Amino acid sequence: MIWVVHALAQRRRGGHERWPVVRLDEEHAIEVVGLTPPLAYFAWIVYKGTLDCWDAAVLLALYAAYLVVLNRLPPRDHEAIEDVAAVPRAVLRMAPAPRTLSLLGLFLAGGIGIYLTVQPFLDSMIGLAAVLGISQFVFIQWVAPFLSEFPEFVSTSNWARSRGKAGMALMNMVSSNVNQWTVLAAMIPLVYSASLGHPATVPLHEHRAELMLTLLQGALGVILLANFEFRAHEALGLFALWALQFAIPSWREGVAITYAVWLVVEIGSATWRPGRLRAFAVFPRLLSRRAE
Repeated sequence: MIWVVHALAQRRRGGHERWPVVRLDEEHAIEVVGLTPPLAYFAWIVYKGTLDCWDAAVLLALYAAYLVVLNRLPPRDHEAIEDVAAVPRAVLRMAPAPRTLSLLGLFLAGGIGIYLTVQPFLDSMIGLAAVLGISQFVFIQWVAPFLSEFPEFVSTSNWARSRGKAGMALMNMVSSNVNQWTVLAAMIPLVYSASLGHPATVPLHEHRAELMLTLLQGALGVILLANFEFRAHEALGLFALWALQFAIPSWREGVAITYAVWLVVEIGSATWRPGRLRAFAVFPRLLSRRAE
């Protein structure tokens, strides 16, 4: 979606590049590389087929480490308050005390809204999946995130169509993925254990195929962005594979194998494409620059 919006916006502005490339800045290596540890640990979770409170602790620690690294990154010189939307811009322009109260109020209002709507939302999703004849797990896995994160899609679409901000839109989604693979996943065994009144393990054996599919897709996304470019064939290829497994669930294992082969080819291509994994070389330089 981000690439398509970016390409259409380029065309409307009179751009002559037929297949425009979304380019990232080197400091985006933090987000790209930051997604790797959660994916690697989740591979272990998928292998053992369970998700417990110890896993939750590790995932929360990974997210905390990610935030620490982000905090070490120096701010960009050209960042401006005009880069944000109207509501956060108004909050940023407040005095410190009203700003803090506004942030707390927004979080509280959002939390209340989620609490009141989550059960009807889930029931509606399950009912809609049954009406369409689609696996409830698959439907919730792929469609629920799009619906629940629609505001995020709106903001990323706005950045994608703005001149020079498509990379920011991509990094917004990458950061969201870091959160989903760590904090949101960690909440599952914690909430499950709290509801039972004792530490409990969430079994994942029945959903290994779906989880592996999602894991391979995320890993491929990391490698595709590791050269700080996102090209048309990469965007359209990812979408085609997602649409294929969603439309024909029986092909899911074949799509997972395709993801794996594509991933291996991209990693192997680093031997003749030196910039393929550049983010992993830039990442330590960014940290050392901050330390200086």
